[in-house]
Amino acid sequence: MQESSVIIVGAGTSGIAAAACLTTSSVPFIILEREDCFASLWQKYTYDRLHLHLRKQVCELPHMPFPPSYPHYVPRKQFIQYLGDYVSHFKISPLYQRAVELAEYDDGHQKWRVKARNWNSGEVEEYVGRFLVVASGETAEPRVPEVEGLGSFKGKVLHSTGYKNGKEFKDEHVLVVGSGNSGMEIALDLANHGAKPSIIVRSPVHFLSRDMMYYASVLFNYLSPSTVEKLLVIVSRLVYGDMSKYGIPKPSEGPFTMKMKYGKFPIIDLGTVNKIKSGEIQVLAAEIESIRGNEVLFKDGKSLPFDSIIFCTGFKRSTQKWLKDDHLLNEDGFPNHSFPNHWKGEMGVYCVGLSRRGFYGANMDAENIAKDISSLIKETTSTAS
Repeated sequence: MQESSVIIVGAGTSGIAAAACLTTSSVPFIILEREDCFASLWQKYTYDRLHLHLRKQVCELPHMPFPPSYPHYVPRKQFIQYLGDYVSHFKISPLYQRAVELAEYDDGHQKWRVKARNWNSGEVEEYVGRFLVVASGETAEPRVPEVEGLGSFKGKVLHSTGYKNGKEFKDEHVLVVGSGNSGMEIALDLANHGAKPSIIVRSPVHFLSRDMMYYASVLFNYLSPSTVEKLLVIVSRLVYGDMSKYGIPKPSEGPFTMKMKYGKFPIIDLGTVNKIKSGEIQVLAAEIESIRGNEVLFKDGKSLPFDSIIFCTGFKRSTQKWLKDDHLLNEDGFPNHSFPNHWKGEMGVYCVGLSRRGFYGANMDAENIAKDISSLIKETTSTAS
C-alpha cells in the first residue's frame, strides 16, 4: 500500500495540470495512469494534421507558457513536446499502466482508498490519500455505435482515435460517421489525400474560422456574451453563406449556447466548407439503417457502397464504473453541480477537466483544487499544533 496526501487518477493534460498546481503548493501526490505515457490521447490517439484550434495563450497549462517561438496555433508534435517539457519541469512522475478499478471513501480513517490493477504484474495495488482528484477526462473510452451488419463490412473500420492520415485511403470511398471537429477535419484530410469522403451530418452545425474565434474572445472583454454570439452568427453567415443548401441543418441557437447546453462545439473550419461546396466531400443527412457487405443502407432509403468507415463518434466516460461516490458526478461521468461549482465534491473528492470549457476550464479547476487542498491541509496542521 502506498499513501500520499492526494491521489490523482489520470495523467492527461488535466491530470498533469493538477499535479503541477499541487507541486507549486508543495502538496505531495500520487498520479495513476492506465496507459504507458502521459497525455496518451495526444501521443497515441490523434491524427497527424491536428493543431490546437484556439490560440496558444488560451491553451497553455498553469504556471508554464508556450515558448515564444511556437506558432499561434500549435501543431500536435510541438504540443506533445511542450507537455513533455511540462512534466519534466514540474518533476511529475506518473505510475503508468495502473488501471483504477475502485475508489471509495473510508469513513473510519477519513481517507480515500483506491485499488488499481498493475497491467505489468497483473496485481491489484492499493493507494490511500486524504484527497482524490478525478482527472480521467471526457475522452476515456472510444464510442462506436451498434450498427446492424457492421461485422459483415469487408473494408476497414476504425474509430477516429485510430486514424493518422489519408494516405492509405487514396481513391477510396470513405464514410465518415460524426460531424464534430474531428469528423470534419478527417473528411478534409481524406479529400486532400485523394479519397472520396462522405460525411453524415444529422444535427445543426455552426462553422467558424480561427480568426472569428479569436476576435470573439477579444470582444468578450467589451460586450455581453449574447451580443458577441449574435455578431459571430452574422459574420459566419456572411463568410460561409447558407450551408443548408449543401445538406447541413441550420442551427436555431448560437454556437456558445449549443456548447453550454449540449456540449456541442462549433466547427473550426480549416477548409472543409470549400470541399463540401466543391463536391469533394459529400454530405449525407440520414442515419445508418444497416450494413450488408460493402453496402451501407440509410434510413432515407438510399444505399451506397464504401471501401472504409471511420467513426468520429466521440467517447464515453468510465468513471462511474470505479468511483463509489454519488455526489460529484452523474451517471454520464459529468459533474452534478453546474459551473463554477462543479469541481468540488464531498469528503475530499474533486474533478478536473469536466466543465466542457477546454484547457481554460481545466486550468481553472486545477488551480482551484490545489488552493482548496492546500488550505485544508494548513487548517489541519494549525489545529493539530
